[in-house]
Amino acid sequence: MKFTNRLAQESSPYLLQHAHNPVDWYPWGEEALNRAKAENKPILVSIGYAACHWCHVMEKESFENEATAALMNEHFINIKIDREERPDLDHIYMDAVQTMTGSGGWPLNVFLTPSGKPFYGGTYFPPKAVFNRPSWLDVLEGVSNAFREKREEIDAQAESLTQHLLRSNEFGIQQAAGPDADFAVAFSKEKAHLMFVNIMKTADQEEGGFGRAPKFPQTFTIRFLLHHYYYTKKQEALQQACLSLDKMILGGIYDQLGGGFARYATDGAWLVPHFEKMLYDNALLVIVMSEAYQLTRDPLYERAIRQTLFFVEREMLSPEYGFYSALDADSEGVEGKYYVWDKASIDVILGDEAPLFCAFYDVTERGNWEHTNILHIKVAPAEFAAQHQLTIDELWRQMDRCRGLLMQHRNRRIRPLLDDKQLLGWNALMNEAYCKAAAALGDDHYREVAIRNMDFLFQAFGLPDGSFHHTYKEGVAKYPAFLDDYSCLIQALLQLQEVTGDTAYLQKARALTTWVLDNFSEPDTGFFYFTPTGQPDIIVRKKEVYDGAVPSGNAVMAMNLYSLGIIFDIPEWHERSVRICSLLHQAVNRYPGSFGVWATMIQALTYTIPEIAIIGGNFATLREDVLRRFVPVHVLQSAPSEPLSQDFPLLARKPDASGTMIFLCRAYSCQQPVNEVDALMRLMENV
Repeated sequence: MKFTNRLAQESSPYLLQHAHNPVDWYPWGEEALNRAKAENKPILVSIGYAACHWCHVMEKESFENEATAALMNEHFINIKIDREERPDLDHIYMDAVQTMTGSGGWPLNVFLTPSGKPFYGGTYFPPKAVFNRPSWLDVLEGVSNAFREKREEIDAQAESLTQHLLRSNEFGIQQAAGPDADFAVAFSKEKAHLMFVNIMKTADQEEGGFGRAPKFPQTFTIRFLLHHYYYTKKQEALQQACLSLDKMILGGIYDQLGGGFARYATDGAWLVPHFEKMLYDNALLVIVMSEAYQLTRDPLYERAIRQTLFFVEREMLSPEYGFYSALDADSEGVEGKYYVWDKASIDVILGDEAPLFCAFYDVTERGNWEHTNILHIKVAPAEFAAQHQLTIDELWRQMDRCRGLLMQHRNRRIRPLLDDKQLLGWNALMNEAYCKAAAALGDDHYREVAIRNMDFLFQAFGLPDGSFHHTYKEGVAKYPAFLDDYSCLIQALLQLQEVTGDTAYLQKARALTTWVLDNFSEPDTGFFYFTPTGQPDIIVRKKEVYDGAVPSGNAVMAMNLYSLGIIFDIPEWHERSVRICSLLHQAVNRYPGSFGVWATMIQALTYTIPEIAIIGGNFATLREDVLRRFVPVHVLQSAPSEPLSQDFPLLARKPDASGTMIFLCRAYSCQQPVNEVDALMRLMENV
């Protein structure tokens, strides 16, 4: 009879993957924590996520092994956590392991005292000792013995580590200044240039991206460079941003058949992805590709945006218009099997068209990865087309025909696991991506998807008191939303207002911001905690400021507070935004690659943030024209010519004029209005 543990009652696909392990897993909760205290046993917390390849490996090697499971069950209270359901716990215990070992990752395995304080941990442990890594059995026995024989030392280490976690909340944040401090000294063009210089020190100017393998998209850094080019006209900034996007779009990290991006590349040339596809990566890449398209009008970016969003709607959109979280890297227990090809199969499927397709996508008999082929483009499409006496349009038409045939074949393969839980913050990021694509491409379909998704988020995640849940699946929402959820939702509402002109989204954003201020604020500095007031099951309230795989909730709130402070004329909001940026600016200047969203906001404050108001009967047409242009961080509102609500000072009290007028303002001080978007762009260039 197949063993079933408590995880069988959970909804998380990751936890359900472990429901039949012989390990006596608990989900995180009072039952497990109370048992650890009652039996005075150490707690093993194992954290991962459904699309995590090495999580699957450790499960097969250790958690499915009955002898290993027996040892775990005898000496520990074993808890499994989906890091995407409980990012607060993941942040705490990841920080602890990184402090202890100098590195982190998933699976994350951390040992706690019965009171929940960490004292030892690591990431993946093999079943047998290898490459200076102890075996999992050695770790279990060593920790169990130490807990039994050196308890006082264990408790002292756990207490010391917990205090360190509290102190680490202040890393990079300067001493808070008084209310009359001049924060303008934090923002200068010299410091914006320093951030650019520090970014370029890590730039790979041959293959794009930043740093060495493994390579992550680092979309925040690319956006900073696009904005830096706009402000300074430094070609080097634009070249590095576009090189990075081009190499990813043409590389194996991009699914050349089905669209969409994998989480990262394991090599320096973007060929070999870690094949899992995450919702947030694809959202962030669509956002930055939309800005790159606004700036360059390069059709490669439009193509990648459309293919990526087509993939999202095909494979990650629920019937209710919520977005699912991820697709696994593995199928049939093999990483990447769903996506790779052998040349013989392509020859059979494509026939006479196979030679051109294989030449374009670098398909060979030998293969380019583990005797198979990851489709990627080695020669720039325009150059390849010229070499084969084709126009670029003819090349793409032929390749798209071949892609369709191969997709029909691929769709018959066993698919990777879908993580079908829906997360509020990640949905909000994809909502913003749809708004950005609608703006850049002038596509009404993308705007309609964003509207329907936003309606779903309020209906499925919202609560009567104005708060939200974090996760939703099959009609059930749970866990209080975190700072990242609220900050991204507010930002999505701001973007949705831009592309629709519907001020109801602004009122919702204002209400949510008030909720965040009331429930997440750290009064002494103006920053925000990751978790709301009163959450009982965490040992510390973390204050996350790094921009990691997803943007820091604090950085996004800095942008939100500034915009809403202008929109509703609430000076303390945009002053708070400037204040927290200034308190972090020295760390951002030194390490802009770790603070990409902050760097972008600080740069915008340095060069000033324009306020654009479009008023008159033809406001929607002019608004869409403005949205197709590249304008970095800004505030944009539009409305018809009838009397305007005093709730929106940027729209109100404007002089009467015939026709539709565009006002360019800063701190509500507006230049003479213009009635053409080209004239607006010239005004902005002269500021």
